[in-house]
Amino acid sequence: MRRMRRSEALRALVRETDLSASHLIQPAFVVAGEGVREEVSSMPGVERFSISELVAEATEIATAGIGAILLFGIPASKDESGSGAYDDEGVVQMAVRALKEAHPDLTVITDVCLCEYTSHGHCGFVRDGEVDNDLTIELLAKTAISHAEAGADAVAPSDMMDGRVGTIRHQLDEEGHAGVPIVAYSAKYASAFYGPFREAAESTPELGDRRGYQLDPANAAEAVREAQLDLEEGADMLMVKPALPYLDVVRRVKQETGAPLAVYHVSGEYSMLKAAAANGWIDEPAAVLETLTAIRRAGADAIVTYYAKEAAGWLQAESGSITV
Repeated sequence: MRRMRRSEALRALVRETDLSASHLIQPAFVVAGEGVREEVSSMPGVERFSISELVAEATEIATAGIGAILLFGIPASKDESGSGAYDDEGVVQMAVRALKEAHPDLTVITDVCLCEYTSHGHCGFVRDGEVDNDLTIELLAKTAISHAEAGADAVAPSDMMDGRVGTIRHQLDEEGHAGVPIVAYSAKYASAFYGPFREAAESTPELGDRRGYQLDPANAAEAVREAQLDLEEGADMLMVKPALPYLDVVRRVKQETGAPLAVYHVSGEYSMLKAAAANGWIDEPAAVLETLTAIRRAGADAIVTYYAKEAAGWLQAESGSITV
């Protein structure tokens, strides 16, 4: 079999998995204020942007060949019910309007969750020390509607509340947004790899943790059931999060549902690669492209990654080929 590996041209002929900028989604953090670009200390190269700066950054993202961004908001103030999430003049809603005006061809996907907006850092309304699932899904639906009305191309509920996809789908349809797809975080694990994100989004829980509603890392069949339930409720695309520790789950969800599948290469995974590269322990472009190729090979149709813009540049420099 070595004969077909002797040159790049021969390897390209039999390559089973492709990776291009079109497979990548760039996450972005938007904050209140003007002229703000704040580096996230635990995520080298990642910044929080005010709206005008985000619009400028979106120009670079689009120029790199990235067709979609996933938008997270950090409001100026937070409260127990996360009211900033569903405020029609909230930071995400205003950012969506600005982005769609400046970049109408850029697909804007919005994170639908309360954790960035609640004073306690949980993904929903807390009652008697626990997240109230049913009240939370009503607030999530309000959030999704406000994003759709602002012009979001898709909404992505990341909270892991039971039944939230069905409620959001119903409300979107009722409010005249039947064409807005739902990218459901169907298998979001209670992972140790979210730490840098929580710094970026200022969303570390003040009490307890999220293991009561996020998936147990020991379970895979449960992830498939979650994905199937979300499809039954109206999800248009599924998501597995994190990526590398859960490639077996990615494969199972893809094989058993056949649905479009996104995978989130999360902050901790990104920061580990950045740290190793900064110490000279790995060839960063090669290691990142190998990582993203592995995620594609496992079954991902799209990859949410903080490396999206950089990876697109590396792919372009290699004329779209991957050498690892």
